[in-house]
Amino acid sequence: MKKNNDLGLLLTRIIISAPMLCYGISKLINGIDFIKAMMVDEGLPSFFAYGVYIGEVIAPLLMIIGFRTRISSFIFAINCLTIILLSQLQNVLSLNEYGGWALELVAIYFVISVSLFFTGGGRFAVSTTSKWD
Repeated sequence: MKKNNDLGLLLTRIIISAPMLCYGISKLINGIDFIKAMMVDEGLPSFFAYGVYIGEVIAPLLMIIGFRTRISSFIFAINCLTIILLSQLQNVLSLNEYGGWALELVAIYFVISVSLFFTGGGRFAVSTTSKWD
């Protein structure tokens, strides 16, 4: 069977971005007051909470269509790291009720977005000529 890395990258971009986009849309509908409160609790300005829209709406949309995949996946990874540091740090060494790692979902998002940063979006992308694609 012939390898098709570009199709694999397209599927990876879609599969990793679509669920995060759902989280972002939920925040567009329900607001981000709880994130603002977390920022203030950590001594950060509350306006930093608006970055969630970049990390959970704009970056996933760009990754899905394949526009500046490397930079959008970097932003996506920073968003995942922020999630871990602000709300999941206590779970780093914890297991969930089923025996899996408590951070496994956000860790998968993080690792795959980092890998897309290194690979780029592949041939099946809107933009393929920039070094950030």
